[in-house]
Amino acid sequence: MAKADLVFTRGPVFTVDPARTRASSLAVVGERIVAVGHDEVRELIGPGTEVVDLTGKLLLPGFQDAHVHPVFAGMELAECDLTGTVGVDEYLDRVGSYARAHPDAEWITGGGWSMESFDGGLPTRRLLDAVVPDRPVLLSNRDHHGAWANTRALELAGITAGTPDPADGRIEREPDGTPSGMLQEGAAALVARLVPESTAADRLAGLLRAQSLLHSLGITGWQDALLGEFSGRPDPADAYVTAARDGSLTARVAGALWWDRTRGAEQIPELVDRRAALSTGRFRAGSVKIMQDGVAENFTAAMTAPYLDGCGCATANSGLSFVDPGALRGYVTELDALGFQVHFHALGDRAVREALDAVEAAVEANGRRGNRHHLAHLQVVHPDDLTRFAALGAVATIQPLWAAHEPQMDELTIPFLGPERAAWQYPFGDLLRAGATLAAGSDWPVSSPDPLAGLHVAVNRRDPEASDGRIFYPEQRVDLSTALAAYTAGAAHVNGLDDTGSLRPGNLADLVVLDRDILTAPPEEIAEASVERTYVGGRLVHSA
Repeated sequence: MAKADLVFTRGPVFTVDPARTRASSLAVVGERIVAVGHDEVRELIGPGTEVVDLTGKLLLPGFQDAHVHPVFAGMELAECDLTGTVGVDEYLDRVGSYARAHPDAEWITGGGWSMESFDGGLPTRRLLDAVVPDRPVLLSNRDHHGAWANTRALELAGITAGTPDPADGRIEREPDGTPSGMLQEGAAALVARLVPESTAADRLAGLLRAQSLLHSLGITGWQDALLGEFSGRPDPADAYVTAARDGSLTARVAGALWWDRTRGAEQIPELVDRRAALSTGRFRAGSVKIMQDGVAENFTAAMTAPYLDGCGCATANSGLSFVDPGALRGYVTELDALGFQVHFHALGDRAVREALDAVEAAVEANGRRGNRHHLAHLQVVHPDDLTRFAALGAVATIQPLWAAHEPQMDELTIPFLGPERAAWQYPFGDLLRAGATLAAGSDWPVSSPDPLAGLHVAVNRRDPEASDGRIFYPEQRVDLSTALAAYTAGAAHVNGLDDTGSLRPGNLADLVVLDRDILTAPPEEIAEASVERTYVGGRLVHSA
């Protein structure tokens, strides 16, 4: 046998391969794994072999993210960044400083603020007016389902007390009907459409900036969850095509083509054409993203029962289904017949049910075609629907970081769901016990893309930086091996990368080396680990 180009020795190696979960050595020739085992693998070491000593470390399959927005996130890193704090004064200081540092910027854009920072989760235009009165400001919140605008931005958009709410959103208002500065869901697009469009160079730079960060976190592949124009943002697909063709795309990427919810089945031929035109090199555009509802914090996630008010009484609002459920079943059936994977945003239990009903309709009409449809977010899942994931072959794509006590959850969500429904949130354990395949993702820039932080919360159901000992529905914890599988083999399954996600001979050498063995460390220390090396196809793409 030819000598290896790269050999890892003195383990541990966690393979995520049921046939052999643990090893101590692994060899790579070219871009593929040729041997996994123990001391016998050292026979493949030759004079030109690079040898990596794993003593005190851990070798894993490269992490993958099943739901992420890297181009948008990478571009936001160059804008007004409000992440990392919840202080209103700090937000305003940053906005004012950014505006002063960019005197020629026509608009001040960025985001990352938290709803918990403001009464009722609602910031006001007057706060922004105090620091930037003369230029329009539009700042997305951290979940990107709403935006904070100043008066100048509202004026330019022509939004007044007489402006009706769009069908897919809400303009928050002052007592006299004047827009307050907070725009929910589709209402944000009323202003965002006026923001100067980014250039192709901006989008490519954003992708490469994001790719570098993701590689530093051990991520070797992902699914971009939104390729298309959305809420005033341009389509990021051109950045992937350029990078795939010029070789600067080092990750393996699946793309989800945006389903325009203002249109119907007439857009399907266009999606077929886009799939063919965009797929090249390490980038494939074989998924379609359907956003079925909003988010619970602003009461747009679609629920089977009404939200409660501050007194615990039922309201008249059960959230929004952005696509008619009957039409959804027809669309998904047609997309499935054409070989598309459907990637649903389904956060409330009604949206989850509507998405599962659509998958069921496709299975009944077309049979099982192996398109690996998946439902992302799954904040509230009705117990009656837990077994349907396995029965239909629908993958549960989870965002583990969200399954923890924090102010946005404790103050803006749980009181308006009520105790019974609140206990249905992020039911990772129940889904696993019901036979569902789990895949993991971050939804970055909504939350951190760091898989180690996500693993920590999946296992502990506590934020790694939490100051109290409260556990968020502890019965929904999963063990670390399961969580690792969701971030590797599960995400690889969703991303259609079948020769990645586990360490076995013949698979691509997409690998990550951690600075410690998290499988033998106390679970409360998982988030303390860090990535030392990341490889894609045997090529080193990050070294700490």
